[in-house]
Amino acid sequence: MALVSKAAILIQLTRLRRKLRASEAAFVALTALAGLVAGLLTVGQQLIAHGIQRLFYGVSINRLSALGSIHHPWKLAALPIGGLLMVLLVRWLRRRRAPIDVVEANALHGGRIPFADNLVISAQTILSNGVGASVGLEAAYAQMGGGFASILGQWFALRRNDLRTLVGAGAGAAIGAAFGAPLTGAFYAFEIVIGTYSPAAVAPVMAAALAAASVTRLVGIDPYLIATTTGRGFSIYEYLAYAGLGLVCAAAGIAIMRLVTFVEQMVQGWKSIAPWRPIAGGLLLIPLALISPQTLSAGHGALHLDLLMHPALAFLAIVLVLKIAASVISLSFGFRGGLFFASLFLGSLLGQLFAGLVNLMDLGIELDPNDAALVGMAALSVSVVGGPMTLAILMLETTHDFALMGVVLTATLVSGTITRELFGYSFSTWRLHIRGSAIRSPRDIGWMFDLTARSVMRRDWVAIPLDMTVAEFRQLVPLGSTKKSVLTDGTGHYRGIVPTASAFRPDLDTHDGVASIAILTDTTLTPNTGIDAVLRMFDRESVDELAVVDDDGHVLGIVTEKYARRRYFEGIEMSQREIFGEV
Repeated sequence: MALVSKAAILIQLTRLRRKLRASEAAFVALTALAGLVAGLLTVGQQLIAHGIQRLFYGVSINRLSALGSIHHPWKLAALPIGGLLMVLLVRWLRRRRAPIDVVEANALHGGRIPFADNLVISAQTILSNGVGASVGLEAAYAQMGGGFASILGQWFALRRNDLRTLVGAGAGAAIGAAFGAPLTGAFYAFEIVIGTYSPAAVAPVMAAALAAASVTRLVGIDPYLIATTTGRGFSIYEYLAYAGLGLVCAAAGIAIMRLVTFVEQMVQGWKSIAPWRPIAGGLLLIPLALISPQTLSAGHGALHLDLLMHPALAFLAIVLVLKIAASVISLSFGFRGGLFFASLFLGSLLGQLFAGLVNLMDLGIELDPNDAALVGMAALSVSVVGGPMTLAILMLETTHDFALMGVVLTATLVSGTITRELFGYSFSTWRLHIRGSAIRSPRDIGWMFDLTARSVMRRDWVAIPLDMTVAEFRQLVPLGSTKKSVLTDGTGHYRGIVPTASAFRPDLDTHDGVASIAILTDTTLTPNTGIDAVLRMFDRESVDELAVVDDDGHVLGIVTEKYARRRYFEGIEMSQREIFGEV
């Protein structure tokens, strides 16, 4: 009876999986479920992180960075204590490879993320933010939301593109839940995690974002709102001024990303403190927090406080420098987290500074500091995080100010364009690039890594011995039988390629060895050479065939340029068809 019940359950699961693969409505329902869970996971992570802050600092939610001063400096011992906990966690995980985040998973692994990786990234981010390091929780939100979606999709055996869409929907839903902004979450999924807009993904992604935002409302989490003055317009001169702010934010964003990498590489070179970097980082953060508590945590409270109080330009400049230093130290010394909200806070400071300086210059325009702060928030975040529409929609959903949308879009488009032109990466893809990854965006390139020289090579090649003469070659390989032959020595090692036409040149002495006309004697492919590297080698060598050899130099096969390019373009076409839901 038990065996019958188990078999029946397996049959039903198989049918359900087939239905999900075939039915768009069923897939939308699945993404809504993933979004609902992503919203709950976001709320849970918020409570844990703020619980740690309450434990160490005695502050309520989002109030750590809004403290006027640290009345009990001994509480800042939480920073090195948190660093010690990070050291212990890293040592416990020493034998594990680097965890896969949602962007890397969608770009390289078809959306597959081991669940343990989600727990590692979330735990490290929550701990870092909870003890006051200058990082945001958004990395943990997106990781857990996208990670749960990945596990759900793998369990239902979804196709590659459906799994990528589900992971993007889960990550975007988590971000939407964090801000109470479902449209922001949807655009985050499209621009930051999936890497493209597609008609087939609109309904699933929106379903997940709406489900996540709804569940956070049900549990009593208020949406993230910033009050502005509505019912006014902007002149062409203000548009030009805010375009200039976008340019400034692009320069600042590039500088911050490069500075993080420079300091991180420098610190990694200090072998004596390498295992204890988070503790040293925590100690370095203490004097910054004593000067201004606004350097602590992501900066939610400080952002609202500065928008309300309109502090002096000198104060804003000092906090800007300190916050950049705190973020650089936090990330370079081993704390984990994102720069999403930190870049929002930094952008608000930069925007207020920009407005103050423009107003002092008496150029005939008067920029509102709050407007400039909001535009700066979006523009700097686009430079660091990417996704111009994501940030523009975030400003719209948090302010409900349609008039502001125009100048925000102007600044974000300028910032994003300049950053792509001069730098080419977002912060997440830049850090992956530093680790040696080939990705520049979340666009799916994982299929190219499955397409290697081994998978496109021919095994019906003609081998000729190294000591063969031209006359013997002409007898064995007549014109028209094959274009090229592979030259090997007595032990089967590769020694070059002999073009058939070259061996029949009338000026050749038939007693000469064919080794004298062999080409590409030192140019070969390995079995694991990726298709992009294969095509680049064809372009560089201007040949139409290359040999594939193993580590010992034995010939495994031949790759022809025509077939390699055909397989490459077939892969691109299949990827495009998947994006638009045509398969």
